[in-house]
Amino acid sequence: MIACGLDFGTSNSAIGVLHDGAPRLVPVEGDATLLPSAVFFDADRQGGVSFGAAAIAAHAEQAEGRLMRALKSILGSSLIDDETVLAGRKVPLTRVVEMFVRHLKDRAEAFAGHEITAVVHGRPVRFVDDDDAADARAQAVLDGIARRAGFREVSFVYEPIAAAHHYEASVASEEIALIADIGGGTSDFAVVRLGADRRARVDRAGDVLAATGVRVGGTDFDTALSLAAVMPLLGSRTRLIEKDLPMPKALYRELATWATINFAYTHKNERAVAELAARAREPEKVRRLLDVLRGRLGHRLAFAVEDAKIALSRDERATVALDVIERGLVARASRRGFERAIAPAMERLTASATRCIAAAGAGPRGIDAIFLTGGSSRVPAVGMAIHRAAPQARVVRGDDLLSVALGLTRIAAEGGAFR
Repeated sequence: MIACGLDFGTSNSAIGVLHDGAPRLVPVEGDATLLPSAVFFDADRQGGVSFGAAAIAAHAEQAEGRLMRALKSILGSSLIDDETVLAGRKVPLTRVVEMFVRHLKDRAEAFAGHEITAVVHGRPVRFVDDDDAADARAQAVLDGIARRAGFREVSFVYEPIAAAHHYEASVASEEIALIADIGGGTSDFAVVRLGADRRARVDRAGDVLAATGVRVGGTDFDTALSLAAVMPLLGSRTRLIEKDLPMPKALYRELATWATINFAYTHKNERAVAELAARAREPEKVRRLLDVLRGRLGHRLAFAVEDAKIALSRDERATVALDVIERGLVARASRRGFERAIAPAMERLTASATRCIAAAGAGPRGIDAIFLTGGSSRVPAVGMAIHRAAPQARVVRGDDLLSVALGLTRIAAEGGAFR
């Protein structure tokens, strides 16, 4: 059996294989081993599909086409059965995911020089909060996608367990660690007993003391920042003249959420917003919203918000340039305001980490280290929220974007441990 390790992420993805006797991540776009989870369908070129950074660049360079990002998030939502219109015909969203997974498989086979028949697939601890049947269905759908993409054998490993494999390679003495993988769509935790003397053991199932997860991630932080800083400039907080009613909120949330941006682009929405602009106390702001819909500018706003979120991980203040809507238009954001916007999400992270530690029977003082990984772990408030669950533990950082992929590749190459 020739296997690979596949980390299909909400924001970024990676795949690895055994190459020249060692686990290696595959160059999936040029020399890069990390591929943005994005697909662009070119409306001007029949069959024109691009992936990753090339997809994002194609979207930025032309208006005619459809960009799809945060594809993984459909698996744990009502969008799992939805379709999108491509080249005039309806295509299931799961088919788009299949195309992306098949692209990764093709890149891995080109790198390895042979067919890859099996995949060790990462998955969140919870696709869906508090709904075991929906969670099981999400994995079953992902299993079907992997098989239609060409894999004949599919196994799943929790993403924080994969990250534990990667982290353990650097652990000198035995410890109990809380692995916290904060991704684009979910946050996943595992309490694992690690150590150099344990690495050679075949059966490591007993070393996994607990695992929990919550459907909170970086795309939720983007949504919160967009609603707080950008959407008010498009009229989200204005009121209607008649009866002083507030503007309807649903469309703003749809535009602020990566997975639903394309659903906002309907003639019905354009007509409704045009009517609302005529009735609004601040019509110029609502007309900006209409411009966004007509120009299909939602993804460009989302990328600008994402850039501001990243900047706020370094700086106290950031700006969101909105020249794509109106020359000189800028939204201003502060770290303090951002942290207020994501405070409910931070409470959920602390609660999930605390539940994981309690389920492990370790207690907060029983955790020696917190291993933080995942791109969204870079947000300062995230680290603080998780550290509150075990304040005595030391905090360790790894490769934020590739720890899970490296762990899955190791599991695929060596088999066994932590299953």
